[in-house]
Amino acid sequence: MSDLPALSPFRTIARIVLGAFLLFAGTAHLFFARAEFAAQVPSWMPLDTDFVVVASGIVEVVLGAALVFLPRWRVHVGWIVATFFVAVFPGNIAQYVDGVDAFGLDTDSARLTRLFFQPALIAWALWSTGAWRDRRLLRKSI
Repeated sequence: MSDLPALSPFRTIARIVLGAFLLFAGTAHLFFARAEFAAQVPSWMPLDTDFVVVASGIVEVVLGAALVFLPRWRVHVGWIVATFFVAVFPGNIAQYVDGVDAFGLDTDSARLTRLFFQPALIAWALWSTGAWRDRRLLRKSI
């Protein structure tokens, strides 16, 4: 995708910070917080829990790297990251509904509060990449 309008330095920094966050979270899925992430996989998920944790970790690493290193594709990546955040939201809801403790979320109020951060992550992905603002350019590139 070429001829993208420039983003403000603040948006660019926000995109890179979100990418770094996803790189860290993905690495945590794969190496040092696998049990915490496994606790968040809903019981109704028809796939092996460890597979879900590893697969989502790999996806997060790829998306984080794309946010940081592929600014030319930022609009596409922004929509994909936002879609990923929507896709994992049922796991957050299940953690609240089932009362599962993970990552220090050991009360219903803490788990409920966390639910409000998922829409913020979706908005962050769309805003920091200019994906919402530049969505018409995405249609032209297809």
